[in-house]
Amino acid sequence: MPKVLTETELAGFREKLAETATSLFASRGREGFTMRELAAELGVSPMTPYRYFRDKDAILAAVRERAFDQFADALEKAFAAPGNSLEKSIAVCDAYVRFAFEKPSSYKLMFDLTQADACDYPDLVRAMERARATMTDYVHALVRDGVFKGDPDIIGHVFWAALHGMVMLQLASQLDPECDFETIRQAAFAALGEGFRAKH
Repeated sequence: MPKVLTETELAGFREKLAETATSLFASRGREGFTMRELAAELGVSPMTPYRYFRDKDAILAAVRERAFDQFADALEKAFAAPGNSLEKSIAVCDAYVRFAFEKPSSYKLMFDLTQADACDYPDLVRAMERARATMTDYVHALVRDGVFKGDPDIIGHVFWAALHGMVMLQLASQLDPECDFETIRQAAFAALGEGFRAKH
């Protein structure tokens, strides 16, 4: 007879399952991920993960939802900190980079692994939309305060594309050692900021 877990034990197991699955999906991809390997990594029977999730696609949706929400939490907290819109934008960018480098597996699941059936998981869609909003909210504030001029959603996507490219190159150890990440980031954002700056 299987052991009945307390709420605390159950929450702890789900967290461990999510962390393990995140790592496996990030390193193996969707096709290389197996429920049997997940169970082995967790030290449980092969059928145990099925008590919590229907299949690996349900697990993938759950861990991606978790990653997007954690990411949004970090950026929303940065945006809510005291300061003007420019200071907030710097804080959001710093939070983005910190999340990507501290949680590379989660970051990869968010932006480097797609899910054809994502629309079948409403909680995942909600988390994705929330995370995307955090990447443009700070630009709306910059435009509203007259720092930038233009469509804030377009500007936000331009900055996101640039930052994501830099982050992925850094995670893949592809940046020139002579040009460190922070130097490149500062130069790129200075150039982009000047291009979008409102002329008074």
